[in-house]
Amino acid sequence: MSAPLDPRLNAYRSDLADERLAGRVTADRFVAPNEARVIAPVMPVRRHPRPDSALDTEALFGETVRVFEESAEGWSWVQLVEDGYVGYAPSAMLGEAGAAPSHKVAVLRTFLYPGPDIKLPPEAAITLGAKVVVQDDAPPFSVLDSGHAVITSHLMPVDRFAADFVAMAEKFLGLPYLWGGKSSRGLDCSGLVQLACLAAGIDAPRDTYMQDAELGDDIGTEISGLERGDLVFWAGHVGIMRDRETLLHANAHHMLVESEPVETAIARIAAAGLPVTCIRRIADYRATANRSSKE
Repeated sequence: MSAPLDPRLNAYRSDLADERLAGRVTADRFVAPNEARVIAPVMPVRRHPRPDSALDTEALFGETVRVFEESAEGWSWVQLVEDGYVGYAPSAMLGEAGAAPSHKVAVLRTFLYPGPDIKLPPEAAITLGAKVVVQDDAPPFSVLDSGHAVITSHLMPVDRFAADFVAMAEKFLGLPYLWGGKSSRGLDCSGLVQLACLAAGIDAPRDTYMQDAELGDDIGTEISGLERGDLVFWAGHVGIMRDRETLLHANAHHMLVESEPVETAIARIAAAGLPVTCIRRIADYRATANRSSKE
């Protein structure tokens, strides 16, 4: 008997399911989703359709989602296109899909101005990885399809990527820890890894158990050979090596994205009964970083 599909990555309930899952799951009815785009700076994706439900992840401005159901109470059952995550989001934070994004935010955070003038009060701030449709480039501003203006140098084309995902992760140093967070307002350990990897063009799933299974190659648990970019995993936790001795991770001990000696982190987490489960090395990252350093 095959294992059941992961409900975090497959949209199915007993009463409703994605039509693409017909024949693989049982549901009262199957539907084709409609596409929508996130219009809030950061949109919560919750486990249940209510504001006090657990925050499982977040979607960023401009992300595309598949909508399977909209309730009268103002909740949409959605799947994020980028990483496949399924959950409930406020319907008011979704708008028409529109044109495909042309650019993405390449800095930790940037403002949406009502016009091309830095003296105008910003209407919102969008975070690294947010996607936008640029209609007019007139540096120092780019004007978006929404009419907002963004600093041009804070954007890059969606098909361009940073060379070093660790350097992208280091931008978040000192930011607050937030369970389920995936933005510069706050983020958790796997959110940090995912955001940094995606910024460097490395496909990365959302949760730690997914990253443990899919990101890079398992190189065991021996810490003596650690290198920059290695991912250190515990049950339910992950950190990124900045160098052979220093770990960067969003963690609930400091309640921050913190940098500390990896041996200190390992000892503290082991004292709570959690040994290192594996170390994974992303070969594509190393090749990209080495190539970039020679150019």
